[in-house]
Amino acid sequence: MVRSKKHYTRREQLIDATLRSVAERGRDNVRIRDIAAEAGVSPGSVLYHYPELSELMFDAHRTVVERFFRSRVETVEARGTAGDRLVAAVDTGLPSGRDDDVARTLYEMHSLADRSSVHAALMTSLFDREVGLYATILEVGRSTGEFTLAQPARAGATTLVALEDGLGLHLLSNNTSVDLPLARRLMLAAAQQATGVALVGE
Repeated sequence: MVRSKKHYTRREQLIDATLRSVAERGRDNVRIRDIAAEAGVSPGSVLYHYPELSELMFDAHRTVVERFFRSRVETVEARGTAGDRLVAAVDTGLPSGRDDDVARTLYEMHSLADRSSVHAALMTSLFDREVGLYATILEVGRSTGEFTLAQPARAGATTLVALEDGLGLHLLSNNTSVDLPLARRLMLAAAQQATGVALVGE
């Protein structure tokens, strides 16, 4: 079936409404009627474009993953030196706090991975791409002589992403022992261990 531009525009509208609903209500509390109200359409219109809520949730998950990663890459690539790019990677990877809607939505959607192989694949893909982002920065820094790597770039990058994810989970929870300044210091300390260079950033 040939889909019209209007069809895809409406689907994008519903995806955006779903992401807002998940950020506001939590994934488990979102229903078709909530998405319809957020999008300003009828529940029937939602079901016309997405007969199954699971399909809409998958498209929403895929969309937030793509937007989040694309934003990280654009921010990192706008920096000059490998050190500046590494700091930018740290800053774009940590949630700003409990009110960071993008980060909260990502974690909400990632929680579907334990019951769905397609959501697990999205989560795995994002992890691998983030590792690749860090690894590229580390390799560039090594090749230019800016960094002296303590271990292979991919191993160091994997450690950084794993630490980033763990700290991010605490920042999004009620753990009052972890705030953004502390998380950032820990990430930069780990980056220093990986590169041999003290990283302060802005």
